[in-house]
Amino acid sequence: MEQSNRYIARTSGLKFKDYLGYGMIDAAGCLIFSLVTTLLQKYYTDILHLSPLFIMLMFIGARIWDAINDPIMGRIADTAQPTRAGRYRPWVLYAALPLAVCGVLMFVKLPNMGEPEHMLFSCIYATVTYVLFGMAYTMLQIPYGSLASVVTTDDKERSKLSVFRSIGAALGSIPVLLIASFAYAKRVDASGSVVLGENGKAITDMQYRPVITGVIIMAVVSAALLILAYTMNRERVKTKPQPKEKGATKKAIGLLFKNRAFVAISLVSMLLLSGQMFTQSFYTYLFDDYFHANWMNLATQACTYSPMLIFMFFLPGLARKIGKKEITAVGLTVAALSNLVLFFLKGMEPGKLIWIFLAMNFLSGCGLTTLVMQLWAMVTDSTDDIEVKTGSRDAGTAYSVFNFFRKLGQVLSAVCVNGALLGMHYRYEKGAVQTPQNLKIMYDLATLIPAVLFGIMAILLFVAYPLSKRRVAALQEQKERALKESYEQKQIEI
Repeated sequence: MEQSNRYIARTSGLKFKDYLGYGMIDAAGCLIFSLVTTLLQKYYTDILHLSPLFIMLMFIGARIWDAINDPIMGRIADTAQPTRAGRYRPWVLYAALPLAVCGVLMFVKLPNMGEPEHMLFSCIYATVTYVLFGMAYTMLQIPYGSLASVVTTDDKERSKLSVFRSIGAALGSIPVLLIASFAYAKRVDASGSVVLGENGKAITDMQYRPVITGVIIMAVVSAALLILAYTMNRERVKTKPQPKEKGATKKAIGLLFKNRAFVAISLVSMLLLSGQMFTQSFYTYLFDDYFHANWMNLATQACTYSPMLIFMFFLPGLARKIGKKEITAVGLTVAALSNLVLFFLKGMEPGKLIWIFLAMNFLSGCGLTTLVMQLWAMVTDSTDDIEVKTGSRDAGTAYSVFNFFRKLGQVLSAVCVNGALLGMHYRYEKGAVQTPQNLKIMYDLATLIPAVLFGIMAILLFVAYPLSKRRVAALQEQKERALKESYEQKQIEI
């Protein structure tokens, strides 16, 4: 047996516990992150009464800080001396409490917050707590992204890890939908009568108590899951820390941007997160104000994520047979067309459109699932491509840059959501009522923006992402040769 094959055999062989523990990390992270993608925007406008323009600028400012913060975290992970627990795994434990605390702080409404005379304090508090959350989430996500490369060297096992991570993310995103669906009450006037909108439907308002109660519960569960997941993971690949050379970060980032596969999959991931966050956030407005059916928050996410329950059994094998690039590009085309169909159905009455809307969301979810379940394996393929071509393996730096692209997706989502609210003249003042014209524009933007985002992603995969099935097979052979050379030179210790 060749040394490279021996090396792969000794750094693979994952059991179900390994896959479960790995997926559990993203489930825990998404319990907190889903609060941002689904609830935070509407909490800011409807409870704190913050301007959509301010929210958009705040999100952009936070991402500017991330441009500094993320690479620092990546270099810390790459250059720090590994502990007995490993290089990346300990950060799962370190981030558990800060992430939970910051998640709760974002939704703490101090006395007088949201009142016009205290709007400056509300804006400052929202900004500080949101930035702190971003830093805590970075502390978890960048080392976690790098973890797959040291858990196993086997390509098939990495693909399966990607599936479990995607399932974990989906499961972690579900509980917030219960809050989004049931944290509303009908508005009543001074006489106790239900207030009706211009369309004759009862107006509902988000309530603070169920929101903060749900947030605290999810934060506690998140911290507990991260601590448990820490005990279930193990780093099989022992790597030496990267040298702390002057200009090393700039050099490592330069290699990443020269790699076509890495840039393409980073852009795709950016648009994916943007599309997901846009729908999760903007749909809370659509279902509350347009459909007057807040239960659709839970139903539409069930339609979006339920395909995973089916695809998890055959998608990894299908991806190996057809190719990750090939199957995900087709899936994204389906997702784009599904949302485009909804856009052209805009003339239907909302009550008659509900079930068609959910059906198209299910079809869109099927298309997106092909990418969501293979995304992380495709990222690992791109970092392998960089390592084979350059000999450089700065995993922490690579995932810090990749994570920053995803945060740019959050910026794009914030621009889309708040730009849409501004464009439709959304009324966010206390006691405001939306006009029929506002609601018409709301529906158009809720369906057209995802169609455009998913369509661009499909084009990027078809045209710009080079790692086809044939190229990945060749890459695997090159990786084995590189591992053999590395093993023989004792640059990597088992």
